[in-house]
Amino acid sequence: MPNETAKSTGCCEPFDPGPWQEKEITWQDKLFVKDHVASLFHIPLNIGKKIIKNMALIESAGAKSPYQLMLCDEKSLWGSDIYIDVVKQVPDAQMASLSGTFLTKVFEGPYKDAGKWAKEMMEYVMVKGKTCKKLYFSYTTCPACAKAYGKNYVVLFSQI
Repeated sequence: MPNETAKSTGCCEPFDPGPWQEKEITWQDKLFVKDHVASLFHIPLNIGKKIIKNMALIESAGAKSPYQLMLCDEKSLWGSDIYIDVVKQVPDAQMASLSGTFLTKVFEGPYKDAGKWAKEMMEYVMVKGKTCKKLYFSYTTCPACAKAYGKNYVVLFSQI
C-alpha cells in the first residue's frame, strides 16, 4: 500500500506500514507466482534476475496485483522461495497458493536485524496465544529504494 508522502523512485513504490502493522489476515487459496532464489547465508544471490523474469511474465499475462506483495520463505542458508502476489494464473510460471491465517508485524532497519525480527515476531505470536507454523518475510523495497526513501520496512507474516 503506497505511502502518499514519499515520491516514487519508479522502481519500488513507497511503503505505508500502517495497514500491515499487527494485523490478522486470512487467505483462502491466495494465488502467487513461486520461484527459488539461491542464497549464501541468507543473502540472496540472484533475486533481481528472478524478480525481473517473473514480473515480465506477470505483466504480459495481465496478472499484476494492485498492490505488489512478495513473500520470502527463508528455507535455508543456501536458498529461499519467493512468492509474488498475482490476480490470476500466469502461463510459463510456477504457481502456488497459500491458505491460512497470518499475524503480521512491521519492522524497520537494516537487513542484518532479520534474526532479531524473527525472534520478536515469535514472541508477538506467543503473546497472542498462538503458535507459528511458518514464517514469511516481505521485503517491501529493494536496497536502493530503501536508501532513497530513508526507511527499510520488512513485514513478517506468521502463519498460525
